[in-house]
Amino acid sequence: MNKPKIKIISSGKYIPKDVITNQDLEQMVDTNHEWILSRTGIITRHKATSQNSSEMAYLAALDAIKKSNINKDEIDLIIVATITGQQMTPSVANRVQQQLNLKNDCMSFDINAACTGFVYALEIASSMLQQNSYRKALVIGSEKLTQIVDYKDRNTCILFGDGAGALIIESSLDPKHEAFFYNKALPDVNESLTVKKYIKMDGRKVFLFAVDIMKKAIETILKDAKLNIDDIDAIIPHQANIRIIQAVSKQMDIPIDRFMVNIEEYGNTSAASIPITLDDYLSMENNKGKQVILVGFGGGFTYGSALIYV
Repeated sequence: MNKPKIKIISSGKYIPKDVITNQDLEQMVDTNHEWILSRTGIITRHKATSQNSSEMAYLAALDAIKKSNINKDEIDLIIVATITGQQMTPSVANRVQQQLNLKNDCMSFDINAACTGFVYALEIASSMLQQNSYRKALVIGSEKLTQIVDYKDRNTCILFGDGAGALIIESSLDPKHEAFFYNKALPDVNESLTVKKYIKMDGRKVFLFAVDIMKKAIETILKDAKLNIDDIDAIIPHQANIRIIQAVSKQMDIPIDRFMVNIEEYGNTSAASIPITLDDYLSMENNKGKQVILVGFGGGFTYGSALIYV
């Protein structure tokens, strides 16, 4: 099967205004700012007090639409990656479709692949656009993780925040827009990170898995694309822990400044992490027209990567 060719039309994000600082967490659990920063790289994380995942997804979508020159009614596919939808059904994507008030019929649905969810959703959307059945796709990662965080558990409450990120994409005939995807899961270790009422995590197992699997995901997609790391302008990793990114950088001998990092401001926003970080990257000067790798990992244990031209 031919690799899909996709054009990134625009990106967007929504970040709640309320902030939880490390100093705030010092008042909740036995921790301190220096300990959190040195072990995670996180200084603040944002909390949605009045919005749910659907509303944040809609606001991120609206931001992406405003940054583009398209008519929103050209969007006929919406996929949302989330683990924090406010109900079983209708989906977050259905709610976004409703809030956008699209005039034409649209396919809309959610997927759950935890923190890798956005990369999964992007591959699904790219494949569907390749069939020429859809014109433009809105791909969103949106999470309200603060509603499933136990603020008595200092191992997890320091990590997670809320937010949403979005991409609008369409199919392309330009060879430089060829996209590569590598998405998998290792169910034999799925008890290391789980969500029932609250997020529970075996930090050491997650760390070891993440470093190994991110390296594998980057190497595999480079091999598939017949490229080397010097052909890549930036790596957009899931923002889970700065130590994980630093370990991957060291093991692969890739300078840390080749990785886009914003974990200090947002913390871990699960499926929203990669699209938020990609939007930050694209908002920086001279970052259009680049080849980037998106790479993530999450509960399940899912993992994956994408190589796209932005």
